[in-house]
Amino acid sequence: MKPMKGDIVVSHLLGFAILSILTANGALSIRLPDRITEGVKDSSTQPLKTAVFALGSFWRSEAAFGCLDGVIRTTVGYAGGTKTNPEFRSLGDHAESVQIEYDPKIINFRQLLEVFWSSHDSRQVFGQGPDVGNQYRSIIFTNGTEETRIASASKEREQTRSKSSIVTTQIQQLRMFYPAEPEHQKFELKRNYFLLQLIGNMPEEELVRSTIAAKLNGYAAELCPPRTQRQIDAKINDILRKGWPILRDV
Repeated sequence: MKPMKGDIVVSHLLGFAILSILTANGALSIRLPDRITEGVKDSSTQPLKTAVFALGSFWRSEAAFGCLDGVIRTTVGYAGGTKTNPEFRSLGDHAESVQIEYDPKIINFRQLLEVFWSSHDSRQVFGQGPDVGNQYRSIIFTNGTEETRIASASKEREQTRSKSSIVTTQIQQLRMFYPAEPEHQKFELKRNYFLLQLIGNMPEEELVRSTIAAKLNGYAAELCPPRTQRQIDAKINDILRKGWPILRDV
């Protein structure tokens, strides 16, 4: 992971500390809700598509896709194996995977594949960096013939860029995706208490399906596109200036 940005992090923490002190002294009145319920987009009027990829540890994989325009929600889980109801400590032959629900009017499968290739080393056999094992293998899961064709062409292009090494990525028809346990969802965001406070005490089931949580999960890992990263920086700094620590959208 890239090192955290010093200035913005210090600004966030300092601002939060100042707000806390002012509140304690009665100098500033701010609202800290017990929870915020985020409206979930109605997929009946907005037909979404789903893509599933395996590209190493699903904690970081989820963050790599969460900030993309058109991505509505992300979920980590298990796919690619035969074991029924796998668990983190008992995966069987599944791979750690991320499921992406996206609006095809804004982003398409080819664009998601570009992020897939750029977010891991597809030449490493059964692992990514220090994470070694069958559960970390590289897989593109497809839904139907057209996606298989697109994935195959994409893999061929990736191979031409890596003539000295073999691209090990598998292409499989998706049979079943099993969501992982709650503690693994939005892992990068959950490690940043400051950001969790900015969106209120969102219940676990809402956090999993939240669009803003998906984006902030990518932001916490510093994996957002630079433009999106700057936009979120600006919103957070604006909230700190106004003393209204609630982030509703990014």
